[in-house]
Amino acid sequence: MSLPAHHLELLSPAKTAEIGREAILHGADAVYIGGPAFGARHNASNPLEDIAALTQFAHRYRARIFVTMNTIMHDSELALARQQIWQLYEAGVDALIIQDLGLLEMDLPPIQLHASTQCDIRSAERAKFLGDVGFSQLVLARELTIEQIKKIRAEVDTPLEYFIHGALCVAYSGQCYISHADTGRSANRGDCSQACRLPYTLSDGQGRVVAYEKHLLSMKDNDQSRNLEALVDAGIRSFKIEGRYKDMGYVKNITGHYRLLLDEILERRPEFARASSGRTQVLFTPNVEKNFNRGHTDYFATGRQDDIGAFDSPKYLGVKLGTVTKLGGDHFELLTDAPMANGDGLNYMVKRTPAGIQANTVTKLDDTPDGQRWRVFPNEPMNTLAGLKVGTEVHRNRDHHWEAVLNKKSSERRVGVSLRLAEIAGGLRLDVSDEDGIHSSAETLLALQPAQQAAQAESSLRTSLGKLGNTMFEVQGIELALSQPWFVPNGAINALRRDAVAAHETARLKAWERPQRKAAVEPPAVYPETQLSYLANVYNEKARAFYHKHGVQMIAAAYEAHEEPGEVSLMITKHCLRFSFNLCPKQAKGVQGVQGQVKAEPMTLVSGDERYTLRFDCKPCEMHVVGAMKQNILQSPPPSAVPYSPLVFHKQRPRA
Repeated sequence: MSLPAHHLELLSPAKTAEIGREAILHGADAVYIGGPAFGARHNASNPLEDIAALTQFAHRYRARIFVTMNTIMHDSELALARQQIWQLYEAGVDALIIQDLGLLEMDLPPIQLHASTQCDIRSAERAKFLGDVGFSQLVLARELTIEQIKKIRAEVDTPLEYFIHGALCVAYSGQCYISHADTGRSANRGDCSQACRLPYTLSDGQGRVVAYEKHLLSMKDNDQSRNLEALVDAGIRSFKIEGRYKDMGYVKNITGHYRLLLDEILERRPEFARASSGRTQVLFTPNVEKNFNRGHTDYFATGRQDDIGAFDSPKYLGVKLGTVTKLGGDHFELLTDAPMANGDGLNYMVKRTPAGIQANTVTKLDDTPDGQRWRVFPNEPMNTLAGLKVGTEVHRNRDHHWEAVLNKKSSERRVGVSLRLAEIAGGLRLDVSDEDGIHSSAETLLALQPAQQAAQAESSLRTSLGKLGNTMFEVQGIELALSQPWFVPNGAINALRRDAVAAHETARLKAWERPQRKAAVEPPAVYPETQLSYLANVYNEKARAFYHKHGVQMIAAAYEAHEEPGEVSLMITKHCLRFSFNLCPKQAKGVQGVQGQVKAEPMTLVSGDERYTLRFDCKPCEMHVVGAMKQNILQSPPPSAVPYSPLVFHKQRPRA
């Protein structure tokens, strides 16, 4: 069973199982989380016991749990990976998000496999192939436009997933080797050093500096809020939020934001349905600007834009708060239209660098026609706050009031149920049926006595039965199927209600059907190419065997195998620095006196001791950052198996 074509799934990240539970309560239809090992965020791993508890919680709401195992794996790691997959299956996990196609050649349980964005899915041919070999869901490349997604959807019947929010990798996922070349830390192995967030100097072919010490490979954050319905119409069915390193407040806020947007679409579009059960009530007003971000962009969804980069700083400046109006000996005054609180974190720019201040204490002075005047006592002496002056624009990157809201209960999620109270021999039975068509019942034995006041007795029964406030259910209807009004002690009816709720939670878990792994087509699908370079990330013999089986004849080793000589493309990106600085020949085309005079190449990027050449492939409109692996990395031994502490749920499976 795959995601039904009419279901819309909101997929949220979870660094921990606790955050995963809150994601579900704030409206997630599915959660993705790192397991004990092999996730592309190596600092976001979780023990099996926590994941097992999260799956139980999620399945009560018909939400799904996906575990990321999206690194490429060394031959020495495959047995441990297989063991972990069986353990995750036994823990109740619904799907694995993977990159290494060698796993498809192993003896795995019938668990769904989702193709990670590291599989670099940006063509219908590749999407169709991955669906044909057994993937149940495909995470498309972030760089695709809405029109390109439509074309893929027209040729592929596998459910499509797309990132709608969060940090952006500047490179096509799975096509970035700059971290490994410079430091030995591989992004494809879950240990990216984030070279894209460093400052660089860009020079043209004549040695002229185009940009000095700017964060030229740092992108703004993804935000597809305005494109959500267009993505629905293009064929996206799973809407993914980035952020397995993010904190609880981020997940609550961003999940709540997109839950409200999707619910508004579902309200207008009855041909679509939510992918899980219940109704979510967000108890605050989500605001995507309140969490860490580098500015927002819809990237390439609606075509190439000229403002996708966060060149000035990879840091979070915050929400604009106000303007400095006066400087004092130990304080400054701020004119703002928003209330402040002790402990707020403030930012202002000194040239191109953010300067941070903590507001130890704040005092509201008065209201003016232009806003509120506040006196701010910072956490350091005023004479150390370089660049702060009258007229300085101040942002807030830590909002104490906002954090206080998110630290409390900030959402409720309820599944609608109908209750029917009926007589049985020697007592009462409470039947429960819910919006998913699941039924259960609980019984109690007690002597029934006719009620002396019929109306009061019926009202008391309805009131007691309807008290579901601390449960996951809400009452949609109550039927009293009684032969006459009975007096029932409050303690007895309350106990029956509690037993019925517990029985129904158990019934919902028992009725959950885990989606099955999709079968590969026979005969085996043929891969669109017969030769593979290091860009295919083939790192083990199982992956090599997989591609051979599907018609590939020549297969180069992954870059991490240290077999790629000389300078190669260390990063392939849709982001183009020629375009960003108006040096693209396509921009000059038709401009009088400019066409044919754009001679920027060869362009170079320099950061510290690192120097890269930029090459531009204009047909697909891509930029390649070219360099060589450091000598000390070339001499390093191949990686050994990752640290791993196996936990067996049931019996051990024999090794492959």
